[in-house]
Amino acid sequence: MLNDADLTWGGDLQASPTGDLLLASDSILGQQRVLRRLLTNVNDYIWQPAYGASLGGFVGAVTDPRQIVGSIRQQLFEEATVSRVPQPAVDVDIIGDGAVYVDLRYVDAASLATQALIFTVSA
Repeated sequence: MLNDADLTWGGDLQASPTGDLLLASDSILGQQRVLRRLLTNVNDYIWQPAYGASLGGFVGAVTDPRQIVGSIRQQLFEEATVSRVPQPAVDVDIIGDGAVYVDLRYVDAASLATQALIFTVSA
């Protein structure tokens, strides 16, 4: 996997110690790609209308967590960085204010190292 600008969802570009843009590669870049895919709304990318899990759309909605898990799994299998074997482990909870809590573990296809992403999507 090539290097890319280090830009975590909701964050900002950062400078490296030498003053260049901070770069991400390997598993960190893979985590950023997975987060971007899960948090992007379907139809937001005009050339890829099926890209994204639209997790923000589940916030505050009356939804079965299994539906959210299905959406996450479907999108994970579209991402080259996510190994198909073993299958990703996805746990979703709807917490008090309608926010969606996600605990995701998958194997990075290149390094074969287990990656963990734990995040909450709220209004």
